[in-house]
Amino acid sequence: MIPLWTTEELRAATGGFCADGLTATGVSIDTRSVAAGDLFIALRDQRDGHDFVAEAFARGASAMVERDMPGPVLRVADTLAGLTALGAAGRARMDGRVIAVTGSVGKTTTKEMLRRACAALGATHASAASYNNHWGVPLTLARMPRGTDWAAIEIGMNHRHEIAPLARLTRPHVVIVTSIGTAHIGHLGSQQAIAEEKADIAAGIEPMGLERAGIAVLPQDSPHFDRMAEIARRHGAQVLGFGESPEASARMLAWTGSAAASEAEFELSGRHVTLRLEQPGKHMAMNALAALAAIQAAGGDTGLAAAALSGFGAGAGRGEMRRVATPDNGTALLLDESYNASDSSIRAALLVLAAQKAKRRIAVLGDMRELGDFGPDLHRALASDAAHAADLVYACGPLMGHLFAALPARRQGTHTEDAASLAPIVAAALRDGDAVLVKGSLGMRMAEIIRAITGADRKNA
Repeated sequence: MIPLWTTEELRAATGGFCADGLTATGVSIDTRSVAAGDLFIALRDQRDGHDFVAEAFARGASAMVERDMPGPVLRVADTLAGLTALGAAGRARMDGRVIAVTGSVGKTTTKEMLRRACAALGATHASAASYNNHWGVPLTLARMPRGTDWAAIEIGMNHRHEIAPLARLTRPHVVIVTSIGTAHIGHLGSQQAIAEEKADIAAGIEPMGLERAGIAVLPQDSPHFDRMAEIARRHGAQVLGFGESPEASARMLAWTGSAAASEAEFELSGRHVTLRLEQPGKHMAMNALAALAAIQAAGGDTGLAAAALSGFGAGAGRGEMRRVATPDNGTALLLDESYNASDSSIRAALLVLAAQKAKRRIAVLGDMRELGDFGPDLHRALASDAAHAADLVYACGPLMGHLFAALPARRQGTHTEDAASLAPIVAAALRDGDAVLVKGSLGMRMAEIIRAITGADRKNA
């Protein structure tokens, strides 16, 4: 069996030096999950990966390193550059279709939808978790198995001019921009600048044949659609709009939602498709529309893809719904949106909360990050949405203090400075029949509140 990377391929891709016989069956940057046969990349970031090479060896892995050391090593000048080169080589040997996804909201969910739908069409590879940055994208490409038919690659950013280099590395045939919101507006300054950065995902667009350009799937309903389309065309992409607008090539004709599911009817370039998702919210159906439009643009069978996507439900931290025990020996419904937050995604999550049949609807909200001077006003502006959707609001973080202060007194639960302080308060306050939404930026560590609600902290004590 041919390994993921042979000795010759490792040398050719990275320009590095290694002993004959060094191969890799996988690629890892974390010794906590490294497996025998993996190539461990000793990245230098907040911690120096070289400090963990001995642990990688003990687990049966080899290592890409920047200095001479005993053991099965691939010696390179710079490990991040070596990983990037390995990712480029992984992409170069792939003959299938590549779809890249970005957006202020929904990119990970859309990528997971692509993973599921494309798997019905052929061998599929996709980014793990939210591996969408300067090391996550090349790591995803370096892990791509031989013979991959479809790849779904997530690309993110925090600052201007970060997406284009990753897009050029990925060389996608089709790109998706899911939405334009205010995430990272503190770094970029305006939604227009965010839209321009997101549209640069088309910078790496790859033609699908001699007479067929790559395609950019863009949100037709966005006020920034025209600007994004202009940038995408400048990069050589054809543009396909998706949304509810009559002008959209991929159009949502109808949507109905319940507390636990969504049903939608789409028109994809003249073809009607119906879909049921085991997840509430029109935004989820819109993500599915974008995914199916991209698959159709790449030449895939939308019928097979839609059938495979039917029944899709969100994962932990991204809208997963589950029952949890309450202190009064009852149960509550947990809406786990703890992974991240923006103003548009909070509004969407609050609509889902409002749709739940419950004795009390409780929103637990943490700060949205990287909003700069816009932060106080953007948080305060969510107060009316929160008051409409929730009977009681708990909040943590200095910015969520602005929302909390703007709430009617009858809607105010508790406000604390951090999630660790709020977690036991929320866990103790839940009652039988409640529905509770937990959402905030990753840096707010809202997962601590999830652990408290689910009893994971008690189980691990």
